[in-house]
Amino acid sequence: MKLLLGRNGRGSILLIAGLLVGSALLRIGIGAGQAVATENPSAAVETAAKSATTSDKPLAADERERMSKMLESFQQREARLAEREEQIDMRMKALSVADEEIERRLTNLQQAEESLRNLLALANTAAEDDLARLTTVYENMKPKEAAALFEEMEPAFAAGFLGRMRPDAAAGVMAGLSPQTAYSISVILAGRNADVPES
Repeated sequence: MKLLLGRNGRGSILLIAGLLVGSALLRIGIGAGQAVATENPSAAVETAAKSATTSDKPLAADERERMSKMLESFQQREARLAEREEQIDMRMKALSVADEEIERRLTNLQQAEESLRNLLALANTAAEDDLARLTTVYENMKPKEAAALFEEMEPAFAAGFLGRMRPDAAAGVMAGLSPQTAYSISVILAGRNADVPES
Protein backbone atom coordinates (compact mmCIF):
# COMPACT_ATOMS: atom_id res chain seq x y z
CA MET A 1 0.00 0.00 0.00
CA LYS A 2 2.87 2.38 0.91
CA LEU A 3 4.50 1.54 -2.38
CA LEU A 4 1.37 2.51 -4.29
CA LEU A 5 1.26 5.85 -2.49
CA GLY A 6 4.62 6.99 -3.71
CA ARG A 7 5.30 10.31 -5.33
CA ASN A 8 2.69 9.71 -7.98
CA GLY A 9 0.06 8.88 -5.30
CA ARG A 10 0.78 12.07 -3.38
CA GLY A 11 0.58 14.11 -6.54
CA SER A 12 -2.79 12.56 -7.41
CA ILE A 13 -4.17 13.26 -3.96
CA LEU A 14 -2.97 16.86 -4.11
CA LEU A 15 -4.50 17.24 -7.57
CA ILE A 16 -7.86 15.82 -6.40
CA ALA A 17 -7.81 18.04 -3.29
CA GLY A 18 -7.07 21.08 -5.46
CA LEU A 19 -9.95 20.24 -7.79
CA LEU A 20 -12.33 19.83 -4.83
CA VAL A 21 -11.29 23.19 -3.37
CA GLY A 22 -11.68 24.86 -6.77
CA SER A 23 -15.11 23.31 -7.21
CA ALA A 24 -16.20 24.53 -3.75
CA LEU A 25 -14.97 28.07 -4.49
CA LEU A 26 -16.82 28.06 -7.81
CA ARG A 27 -20.06 26.92 -6.10
CA ILE A 28 -19.75 29.58 -3.41
CA GLY A 29 -19.30 32.25 -6.10
CA ILE A 30 -22.39 31.01 -8.03
CA GLY A 31 -24.45 30.81 -4.81
CA ALA A 32 -23.51 34.37 -3.84
CA GLY A 33 -24.54 35.62 -7.27
CA GLN A 34 -27.91 33.84 -6.98
CA ALA A 35 -28.44 35.22 -3.48
CA VAL A 36 -27.86 38.77 -4.71
CA ALA A 37 -30.19 38.18 -7.66
CA THR A 38 -32.91 36.71 -5.37
CA GLU A 39 -32.66 39.56 -2.88
CA ASN A 40 -33.17 42.33 -5.43
CA PRO A 41 -34.09 40.88 -8.84
CA SER A 42 -34.53 44.21 -10.62
CA ALA A 43 -31.09 45.39 -9.39
CA ALA A 44 -29.54 42.11 -10.55
CA VAL A 45 -31.05 42.52 -14.01
CA GLU A 46 -29.88 46.14 -14.19
CA THR A 47 -26.36 45.12 -13.11
CA ALA A 48 -26.30 42.34 -15.68
CA ALA A 49 -27.51 44.75 -18.37
CA LYS A 50 -24.85 47.34 -17.43
CA SER A 51 -22.07 44.79 -17.33
CA ALA A 52 -23.23 43.43 -20.64
CA THR A 53 -23.27 46.88 -22.24
CA THR A 54 -19.91 47.85 -20.73
CA SER A 55 -18.25 44.60 -21.78
CA ASP A 56 -16.30 44.32 -24.97
CA LYS A 57 -18.96 42.21 -26.70
CA PRO A 58 -22.19 44.10 -27.37
CA LEU A 59 -25.44 42.34 -26.49
CA ALA A 60 -27.50 40.94 -29.30
CA ALA A 61 -30.86 42.66 -29.94
CA ASP A 62 -32.89 39.70 -28.73
CA GLU A 63 -30.75 39.45 -25.59
CA ARG A 64 -31.39 43.13 -24.80
CA GLU A 65 -35.09 42.70 -25.44
CA ARG A 66 -35.19 39.70 -23.13
CA MET A 67 -33.41 41.64 -20.38
CA SER A 68 -35.77 44.58 -20.87
CA LYS A 69 -38.82 42.29 -20.58
CA MET A 70 -37.42 40.73 -17.42
CA LEU A 71 -36.84 44.16 -15.90
CA GLU A 72 -40.36 45.26 -16.84
CA SER A 73 -41.80 42.05 -15.38
CA PHE A 74 -39.97 42.62 -12.09
CA GLN A 75 -41.18 46.22 -11.93
CA GLN A 76 -44.80 45.13 -12.54
CA ARG A 77 -44.48 42.52 -9.84
CA GLU A 78 -43.10 45.11 -7.43
CA ALA A 79 -46.01 47.46 -8.26
CA ARG A 80 -48.53 44.64 -7.69
CA LEU A 81 -46.94 43.82 -4.34
CA ALA A 82 -47.08 47.49 -3.28
CA GLU A 83 -50.76 47.68 -4.29
CA ARG A 84 -51.58 44.48 -2.39
CA GLU A 85 -49.77 45.79 0.68
CA GLU A 86 -51.81 49.00 0.50
CA GLN A 87 -55.05 46.98 0.26
CA ILE A 88 -54.04 44.90 3.30
CA ASP A 89 -53.30 48.11 5.24
CA MET A 90 -56.76 49.47 4.34
CA ARG A 91 -58.43 46.22 5.42
CA MET A 92 -56.54 46.25 8.72
CA LYS A 93 -57.72 49.81 9.38
CA ALA A 94 -61.32 48.85 8.53
CA LEU A 95 -61.09 45.83 10.87
CA SER A 96 -59.71 48.05 13.62
CA VAL A 97 -62.63 50.49 13.23
CA ALA A 98 -65.11 47.58 13.23
CA ASP A 99 -63.45 46.17 16.37
CA GLU A 100 -63.82 49.49 18.17
CA GLU A 101 -67.50 49.71 17.13
CA ILE A 102 -68.17 46.16 18.38
CA GLU A 103 -66.45 46.96 21.70
CA ARG A 104 -68.55 50.12 22.07
CA ARG A 105 -71.79 48.25 21.34
CA LEU A 106 -70.87 45.44 23.74
CA THR A 107 -70.22 48.01 26.47
CA ASN A 108 -73.60 49.66 25.78
CA LEU A 109 -75.29 46.26 25.81
CA GLN A 110 -73.70 45.32 29.14
CA GLN A 111 -74.79 48.63 30.66
CA ALA A 112 -78.35 48.14 29.36
CA GLU A 113 -78.38 44.58 30.75
CA GLU A 114 -77.17 45.82 34.15
CA SER A 115 -79.81 48.55 34.14
CA LEU A 116 -82.54 46.02 33.24
CA ARG A 117 -81.33 43.66 35.98
CA ASN A 118 -81.52 46.46 38.53
CA LEU A 119 -85.00 47.42 37.30
CA LEU A 120 -86.22 43.80 37.55
CA ALA A 121 -84.75 43.47 41.03
CA LEU A 122 -86.53 46.69 42.01
CA ALA A 123 -89.80 45.43 40.52
CA ASN A 124 -89.44 42.07 42.29
CA THR A 125 -88.71 43.82 45.58
CA ALA A 126 -91.72 46.10 45.12
CA ALA A 127 -93.97 43.14 44.27
CA GLU A 128 -92.66 41.20 47.28
CA ASP A 129 -93.27 44.22 49.51
CA ASP A 130 -96.82 44.54 48.16
CA LEU A 131 -97.52 40.84 48.79
CA ALA A 132 -96.10 41.02 52.31
CA ARG A 133 -98.22 44.09 53.07
CA LEU A 134 -101.40 42.47 51.70
CA THR A 135 -100.68 39.26 53.64
CA THR A 136 -100.35 41.32 56.84
CA VAL A 137 -103.71 42.99 56.07
CA TYR A 138 -105.41 39.57 55.66
CA GLU A 139 -103.80 38.31 58.87
CA ASN A 140 -105.12 41.29 60.83
CA MET A 141 -108.70 40.97 59.49
CA LYS A 142 -111.33 39.09 61.40
CA PRO A 143 -111.21 35.44 60.27
CA LYS A 144 -114.87 35.47 59.18
CA GLU A 145 -114.40 38.57 56.99
CA ALA A 146 -111.14 37.23 55.53
CA ALA A 147 -112.83 33.85 54.82
CA ALA A 148 -115.59 35.62 52.83
CA LEU A 149 -112.93 37.35 50.76
CA PHE A 150 -110.93 34.14 50.22
CA GLU A 151 -114.12 32.38 49.15
CA GLU A 152 -114.28 34.73 46.13
CA MET A 153 -110.63 34.22 45.13
CA GLU A 154 -109.27 31.61 42.73
CA PRO A 155 -108.08 28.64 44.85
CA ALA A 156 -104.43 28.94 43.63
CA PHE A 157 -104.38 32.69 44.40
CA ALA A 158 -105.93 32.12 47.84
CA ALA A 159 -103.47 29.28 48.55
CA GLY A 160 -100.57 31.66 47.81
CA PHE A 161 -101.71 34.08 50.52
CA LEU A 162 -102.62 31.37 53.02
CA GLY A 163 -99.17 29.81 52.56
CA ARG A 164 -97.55 33.15 53.52
CA MET A 165 -99.80 33.84 56.53
CA ARG A 166 -99.05 32.91 60.13
CA PRO A 167 -100.42 29.41 60.87
CA ASP A 168 -102.94 30.65 63.47
CA ALA A 169 -104.33 33.34 61.13
CA ALA A 170 -104.46 30.88 58.19
CA ALA A 171 -106.32 28.33 60.39
CA GLY A 172 -108.93 30.93 61.32
CA VAL A 173 -109.53 31.79 57.64
CA MET A 174 -109.68 28.09 56.61
CA ALA A 175 -112.24 27.41 59.34
CA GLY A 176 -114.55 30.06 57.87
CA LEU A 177 -114.36 28.71 54.28
CA SER A 178 -116.85 26.31 52.70
CA PRO A 179 -115.65 22.67 52.76
CA GLN A 180 -115.23 22.57 48.96
CA THR A 181 -113.08 25.75 48.85
CA ALA A 182 -111.07 24.68 51.91
CA TYR A 183 -110.41 21.31 50.24
CA SER A 184 -109.29 22.87 46.92
CA ILE A 185 -106.88 25.23 48.73
CA SER A 186 -105.55 22.36 50.89
CA VAL A 187 -104.82 20.24 47.78
CA ILE A 188 -102.90 23.12 46.18
CA LEU A 189 -100.91 23.79 49.36
CA ALA A 190 -100.09 20.08 49.78
CA GLY A 191 -99.09 19.78 46.10
CA ARG A 192 -96.56 22.60 46.46
CA ASN A 193 -94.61 20.68 49.10
CA ALA A 194 -94.98 17.24 47.49
CA ASP A 195 -91.80 17.64 45.41
CA VAL A 196 -89.67 18.86 48.33
CA PRO A 197 -87.14 16.12 49.21
CA GLU A 198 -87.33 14.71 52.72
CA SER A 199 -84.27 15.20 54.89
